[in-house]
Amino acid sequence: MAIEDGPGEIPFWRRKSLAEMTDSEWESLCDGCGRCCLNKLEEEGTGRTFYTDVGCRLLDGESCRCRDYERRLDKVDDCVRLTPESLKSITWLPPSCAYVLVGQGKDLYWWHPLVSGDPETVHIAGVSVRDRVRASETTVPDEDLEDYIVGWPQRLPKAARRKR
Repeated sequence: MAIEDGPGEIPFWRRKSLAEMTDSEWESLCDGCGRCCLNKLEEEGTGRTFYTDVGCRLLDGESCRCRDYERRLDKVDDCVRLTPESLKSITWLPPSCAYVLVGQGKDLYWWHPLVSGDPETVHIAGVSVRDRVRASETTVPDEDLEDYIVGWPQRLPKAARRKR
């Protein structure tokens, strides 16, 4: 349960819209999976998104967090700042993303740190990119990204789907 919520209180992500959340509540929705920090390709004509197992230059493959979160927008040209407004047009977030789930009126999964109380459960459930990032965008030329396309970031592992 979130720190701001008292015993027996409905968690903020169930009682507030994304736009009503405080900055700290908003930031705590990120489960730390790192899937959004994988390089993606968009198919011309269809707009279909293909994930790769190539991480952003700032992605720490072990913690699955940004190495320089505060300055990421200055350092990475195509980094996107998530806001309630920007979420309306972003189609490439993984289906397990808390921002997507809460925006659709759904609850968080058992492994989300706000539910479990443990930031490691996202890794234990196999949702994070830990041990799955094959390369950094600094070592893979754009023209070679097609060779790194993977399907797993768009799927939820079995362990993550089961009820706890």
